[in-house]
Amino acid sequence: MARDATTLEIDGPHGARVVRVSSPERVVWPEAGITKLELARYFIAVGEAFVAANGDRPVSLERFRDGIGGESFFSKNPPKGAPEWMRDVMVTYPSGRSHPQLVIDEPAGAVWAAQMNTVVFHPWASRAGTPDLPDQLRVDLDPQPGTGFAEAVPAAFALRDLLEEAGLTGFVKTSGNRGIHVFAPIEPVHEFLDVRHAVIALGRELERRMPDRITTAWWKEERGERIFVDFNQANRDRTMAGAYSPRALPGASVSCPLEWDELEGAEPAAFTVRSVPDRLADHGDPWATMHAAPGRIDTLLDWWRRDLADGLGELPFPPDFPKMPGEPTRVQPSRARKPDAE
Repeated sequence: MARDATTLEIDGPHGARVVRVSSPERVVWPEAGITKLELARYFIAVGEAFVAANGDRPVSLERFRDGIGGESFFSKNPPKGAPEWMRDVMVTYPSGRSHPQLVIDEPAGAVWAAQMNTVVFHPWASRAGTPDLPDQLRVDLDPQPGTGFAEAVPAAFALRDLLEEAGLTGFVKTSGNRGIHVFAPIEPVHEFLDVRHAVIALGRELERRMPDRITTAWWKEERGERIFVDFNQANRDRTMAGAYSPRALPGASVSCPLEWDELEGAEPAAFTVRSVPDRLADHGDPWATMHAAPGRIDTLLDWWRRDLADGLGELPFPPDFPKMPGEPTRVQPSRARKPDAE
């Protein structure tokens, strides 16, 4: 008979923490046979790198009560029963409302979140101390139907070169699925809207150079078989799976940081809850030095202003956002067109 609970002792910056894991044999990934206890131990194994990537940030928890095949929900407010040694920070959402969000400062925090049935961690692009000022520029390269990870790889390399032109250093990871995430550390001196504009300018320049492969079209019907630069991921309260976060996919894949020379030929499905701890132990963390020398987005904002002068304005915001200044209509293009006159 499966045990009802077990306890784990986790080392951390403030000494060892003891975290109780209930229903440890509950299966989280049925296809892979990975249990809740195995997930908790995963976070112990990758804890230092996980906290370096996702710690000291507001984080939303994507939780699954009955494994990844069941219903999920997001916890933005800290779940009830959080240990006294965990903290939260007040953040402001696009609606203007403010609420606290959990902050993970040590591996035991990730283990406790796993105990609360968290599978995917969604950290903000800003730090807890300055939640309105991102210190990461994030670009989500999202393959559209007819394309996949292999088609996103050359886009990622071109994006890296473009970032270098703008004085920024790109770091790459798998999304854990078909896409690629490229992050660049930046000085936290600009608000989210400025960083969004920098990402749009970057995406448009990449689109000019690779028009048959890249698109910034918000409406799916206009994207074609290209890689979409998802600029709306740069908005306030818009997040993507964090580095070393598992994904709610059958093979228990992980959003895994890579060295750039690993990207070509990489197999995203090979980086899993079971394989990533050994990889990290053997090869180290490719993102360990990410914030050693942050850059500035001044050049990208110059490109944004250049595009404005050339008649390229704001792009649509997500549907749950308030209407923003200069934003075009949120009507799908095919519905906005008038039928041909008879």
